[in-house]
Amino acid sequence: MIIGVPKEIKNNENRVALTPAGAKELVKRGHVVYVQHTAGEGSGFLDEEYVAAGAQILPTIEDTYAIAEMIMKVKEPIESEYALIKEDQLLFTYFHFASHEPLTKAMVENKSVCLAYETVEKADRSLPLLIPMSEVAGRMAVQKGANYLEKPLKGRGILLGGVPGVLPAKVLILGGGIVGTQAAWMAAGLGADVTIMDVSLQRMRYLDDVMPPNVNTMMSNEYNIRKLIKQADLIIGAVLIPGAKAPHLITRDMLKEMVPGTVLVDVAVDQGGCIETCKPTTHENPTFIIDDVVHYCVANMPGAVPYTSTLALTNATLPYAIQLADKGWKQACIDNNELKLGLNVIQGEIVYKAVADAFDMPYAMVDKYLMD
Repeated sequence: MIIGVPKEIKNNENRVALTPAGAKELVKRGHVVYVQHTAGEGSGFLDEEYVAAGAQILPTIEDTYAIAEMIMKVKEPIESEYALIKEDQLLFTYFHFASHEPLTKAMVENKSVCLAYETVEKADRSLPLLIPMSEVAGRMAVQKGANYLEKPLKGRGILLGGVPGVLPAKVLILGGGIVGTQAAWMAAGLGADVTIMDVSLQRMRYLDDVMPPNVNTMMSNEYNIRKLIKQADLIIGAVLIPGAKAPHLITRDMLKEMVPGTVLVDVAVDQGGCIETCKPTTHENPTFIIDDVVHYCVANMPGAVPYTSTLALTNATLPYAIQLADKGWKQACIDNNELKLGLNVIQGEIVYKAVADAFDMPYAMVDKYLMD
């Protein structure tokens, strides 16, 4: 198979979808790998390293899309890329379709095959290609939140862990999944007073068992959220419904109940956000303020630590990419149900129900494309 790796062009996105080590593994199996010039530089990988691994370098993004049967990316295509995508071309990347109708319609119109990292799912319901970036984003959420709590950045002027004689900051985490768990570990390690809210008693029992004493759990509902936001200094949105739009757990009117200088970090923003007032921002302009509440809503948080993020992501994606390259997307998805669940759009039809429902668009059963 001919595999293309374009340079990411989303604002301040420095990750790359394939490392030189990954390129070598694909080339070893007889595949041809084309990497756009400087695609890996933001993550610390030079063109020369890809060439040494057996890949070939192409000068432009247009060349990369034009030659490839499978495109490997990190972030969803942006508008300038839509016209470059060919009919039947396989795109293997994060899409987060349910929060972006123009992208969804563009991929339907170009009749490509879109296999989304975020909906590849194991039998135990875990999301193996989302977990590495959720781990990064959860840890980063606390770093960023602690930073923006500083007064020069319009926060309350609170040190997350406090000092002897001064109480630590109160951190509220909405969602006890991978993001929430990693955020809790980081915040607890810095000495904060942490509360995780979730709707699963089973998950909260697990968290109670593994978390340190300064982490408490609480059932997530509107009454409890309204109670805790009045005291919270840092609130982290960590809610995920696979492939679907995140629910708004914090609404516009709730901001007036928060102390001025409270910081909101919505990690769910690339799925529409679980905080109503959060809209996607960039690393260049990461925050905005509404009702004296600081909002940090960067949609590609792991892009700020590209070396760590690229290695963590490609460790997870490469085995799946090898299956797709070795067998073609149809046979790979027939053989591996995890990959089958990653299919979102095929040749002009939406085949992932949560995406179709998000925009009230037609839905097709994926199995019709996987029949012999």
